[in-house]
Amino acid sequence: MAATGRKHLVRDFNHFITCYLCRGYLIKPTTVTECLHTFCKGCIVQHFEDSNDCPKCGIQVHETNPLEMLRLDNTLEEIIFKLVPGLREQEEQQEVEFWKKNQPRENGQAEAVRCQRIGLPDVGDDYGGGGGGDDDDDGGDDDYHRSDPQIAICLDCLRNTGQSEESTVTDLMKRFIRCSSRVTVGTIKKFLSLKLKLPSSYELDVLCNGEIMGRDHTLEFIYMTRWRLHGENTYPMVLEYRPRIDFG
Repeated sequence: MAATGRKHLVRDFNHFITCYLCRGYLIKPTTVTECLHTFCKGCIVQHFEDSNDCPKCGIQVHETNPLEMLRLDNTLEEIIFKLVPGLREQEEQQEVEFWKKNQPRENGQAEAVRCQRIGLPDVGDDYGGGGGGDDDDDGGDDDYHRSDPQIAICLDCLRNTGQSEESTVTDLMKRFIRCSSRVTVGTIKKFLSLKLKLPSSYELDVLCNGEIMGRDHTLEFIYMTRWRLHGENTYPMVLEYRPRIDFG
């Protein structure tokens, strides 16, 4: 006599595909690499704004920057979408409605896209941005390093250097940004030039703890070798910029 297999229902798997924080289905499942617990990306990022501990097991994820220990689980996301009928379409519709309600100002769209193409977030005047036209094409790579480990930084204008160009280099309207930890100082300089509307020939120095950073230094390298070694430093990492000083 053939054995009759039990038909499994979606609720049988809810323990594995729901978020501990919001109790809903995992959206953009994101795993904490220290303990391998998985949450919705939005839920765990918001949690880490106030705590460095895993909300499920209580382990300290990172002393200063727990966001570095998060990894998206694209395989689990596809499994959930296959298990739960209509969930993918529902999320895509909600995302479309969100962006309709949060459209950027038209005159800031092109600049936001340029910022994306150099590996930085869509940072407009309101700490946000959207799509727009751009004449440059980088070969169709639309990822913009969003899957890279992220790092938050503060960009401060260094004053009282005694240079005549100080009036040209001013404070950013929004000093805090989040971007790929693989972004280089050279890219930060391009970003600053775009935001401050500086001539293409204008040179800037970028400093960390008073030391000029090399153009090819990544933010991750600076954080690990310059910023984190000073115990009194807090998060986010602060980088200062000023008109370039020619010591030659």
